[in-house]
Amino acid sequence: MRNLLIFISKYNAFFLFVIFEIASIVIYIKYNSFQKASFINSTNQVTGNLYARIDELKGYLTLRDVNDSLAAENARLRNQLKSSLYVDTVSKGTFTDTIYKQQYSFISAKVVNNSVNRSRNTITINVGSDAGVQKGMGVIASGGAVGKVILVSKHYAVVQSLLHNETTVSAMLANSKQLGSFSWGTDLNPHVGLLYDVPTDATPKIGEEVVTSEHSLFPAGVRIGKLINLKAKNPKGSFLSMDVALAVDFSKLQYVDVIINQFAVEQTGLEAQIKVDE
Repeated sequence: MRNLLIFISKYNAFFLFVIFEIASIVIYIKYNSFQKASFINSTNQVTGNLYARIDELKGYLTLRDVNDSLAAENARLRNQLKSSLYVDTVSKGTFTDTIYKQQYSFISAKVVNNSVNRSRNTITINVGSDAGVQKGMGVIASGGAVGKVILVSKHYAVVQSLLHNETTVSAMLANSKQLGSFSWGTDLNPHVGLLYDVPTDATPKIGEEVVTSEHSLFPAGVRIGKLINLKAKNPKGSFLSMDVALAVDFSKLQYVDVIINQFAVEQTGLEAQIKVDE
């Protein structure tokens, strides 16, 4: 306390100056309407900017929750798409009974690890067997096809992406429905793949979309990319080969959807009997 009093007495002139300065400014603003209005306007502007920055900070801090919410909503909407339904049509005489049954459902997931610069690239997602994920399920993003699940634990799964030299997807030209096969290009470009084994009577065009066929892990019509070269530099197979610009930018993947095919077990079980009979 004694030191405080000594400090104040030593610098009393300075403290008096500050007090008189503040008092004069208050009196000046209070009794002059123009200065008062200017001060209030400036204060409001500063306060408004401060609130705006605080709001931006709050928005940034809640961005993850918003993204998670949007991903869940996206999966819910995918479940309602017509392409996720199986048309069960029964004809009885002249009467046709059409029933839409849910064939595909989707589980939203966040990408927690990802590689794009290897010959065998994989993606780790934060959902596993506890959420219903199983080995062999297809995975898509908002842009298009991503890959298939190859490893599953209780809370995580590893996806073999399209950027993998062992990935092959049954694909087709969106306009003509001509079938072919898609795989990653041999030059390891993370933005370009290869569509090959397309029949020679096909008439593809630059910019035409390449999508998944009904013979793949994915619902038919999921985007893979667009044709950018009708004569691939590194052809594959004995038919037409074309370069495809991928629809998904794998270096920026954050959220994906795992596809659950409700009829997959029935189909694989039936097809397994064929192999046994052979």
